[in-house]
Amino acid sequence: MSNTAELSVDGKTYQFPIVEGSEQEKAIDISNLRDQTGYVTLDKGYKNTGATQSAITFLDGEQGILRYRGYSIEDLAAKANFLGVAYLLIYGELPNQQQYQEFEKSIQSHSQVKEGMQTILNGFPQDTHPMIELSSLVNALSAFYPDSYNEKAGDTEEHVARLLAQLPTIAAWSYKKAKGQATVQPNNNLDYCSNFLSMMFGQAGEEYKVDPVVAEALNTLLILHADHEQNCSTSTVRLVGSSQANLYASISAGINALWGPLHGGANQEVIEMLEDIKADGGDVAKYVDMAKNAKQTGFRLFGFGHRVYKNFDPRAKIIKKAADDVLSKLGVNDPVLEIAKGLEEAALNDDYFVSRKLYPNVDFYSGIIYRALGIPTNMFTVLFAIGRLPGWIAQWKEMRATKEPIGRPRQIYVGSTLRDFKALADR
Repeated sequence: MSNTAELSVDGKTYQFPIVEGSEQEKAIDISNLRDQTGYVTLDKGYKNTGATQSAITFLDGEQGILRYRGYSIEDLAAKANFLGVAYLLIYGELPNQQQYQEFEKSIQSHSQVKEGMQTILNGFPQDTHPMIELSSLVNALSAFYPDSYNEKAGDTEEHVARLLAQLPTIAAWSYKKAKGQATVQPNNNLDYCSNFLSMMFGQAGEEYKVDPVVAEALNTLLILHADHEQNCSTSTVRLVGSSQANLYASISAGINALWGPLHGGANQEVIEMLEDIKADGGDVAKYVDMAKNAKQTGFRLFGFGHRVYKNFDPRAKIIKKAADDVLSKLGVNDPVLEIAKGLEEAALNDDYFVSRKLYPNVDFYSGIIYRALGIPTNMFTVLFAIGRLPGWIAQWKEMRATKEPIGRPRQIYVGSTLRDFKALADR
C-alpha cells in the first residue's frame, strides 16, 4: 500500500502522507492542504476528521471494541476499581501496590474543600441544575489555587489529585443543598465510591452504612464512563486546553459540553421518557410503534443506538448485567423500570430495531441503575462527569505533553459578499 494519497484539484495533483495508528486505523494527513492547494475540507461535526493522535483510548465502532491504554473494557470492569482505572488513564500504566496506595493517599489529602466554595454554592437558587453548580465550582477552583494559571510539570499532579478528590464532594454538596440538608464531610476511611455514597445519602453526625451492591454498581458505572475517545466533551477539554487554559477551566468547559441532552444528558432523557410513558398509561407497544413511525409521530426513543458503535455498545453488555444484578439484589419494584424492561425486550427482539442496530446503549442502562440506586434524575449527568473526569484529565495532560497547537477550525463562509455601508438616515 502506498504511504501517500493523491488529490487532484484544478488540474493539479497533490500528495499527502498516510498515517497509520497502532491498531491499523488509517488517516490522510492534510495538515498542509490549505498551504498547498488553497482549499480546506468541510466535515460538519468532525465525523471524519482526526484532530489529534492519542495513546489513551481505542474505539472500534464496527467491531464493538473499547480499550483504555490497551486493556479491554470487559477486563477492567470485571477486575479493576475506579481509582486504578483513573491511574491507568492519567499515567499510562496500571499501578502497582505502592503506586496505588500513594495515588489514593494523595487524593485523600485533598478531599477537604475550602469554605469559600460552599459560600459560592449557597449563592445559587435551591432548584439550580447541579451541572451548573458543578461547572461553576470547578472553574472557581482556579481562584482558590491561582498557581494553576501557570502550571509547571511537577505542579500539575496536585491539581489532578485535587480534582479527583473534590469533584465528588462538590457533587454531593449540590445534592444536599437541593434537599435542604446539611453537608456530609468526606470520610477517608472509605473507598472512593463508598465515600461518595456516604456524602450523598448519609446524614451529618450519623454513621452511614454503605450497601456493597450499590458501591459495586457505582464502581462499574464510573469505569465504563471513564473515557470514550474524542467525543464532544473530551474534544472541548482539549480545545480549551490548547489555548493554555488551566486544568480547572478546561474541565469546567468539558462539564458544560457533557450537560447537553445529545451527550451526557442522554441518561436523564431516558428516565424522563420512561416517566412520560408511565404517565400515558404505560403502554410499551404503543410507544414502540410510535418509534417505528417516528417521521409521522415525531417520537424518538432515547437510549437506543449510538453514533459511533455500529454494533452493540460493549459497555452496554457489561452494564446490562450490572442493571439486572442491581434490580435483583435490591428487590426494586418500580413501574418505570418495568417499562424500561419492556422497551429493552422489544429492542433486542423486534426486527425493526435489530436490523437498524438500535440496541439499548449505555445511557439506557445507566439511567435505570441510577434510578434503582435512589439517585435523582438531575444528578445522572453529574455521575457521568465524575466517571469521565480521569479521561478528561488524561486527554488534557496528553495535549499539553505533545505541545499541540491551539485549536482553530476553518469554515466555509456562506454570508453576504461585500456591501456598501449606508448612513443611518439613508437606511
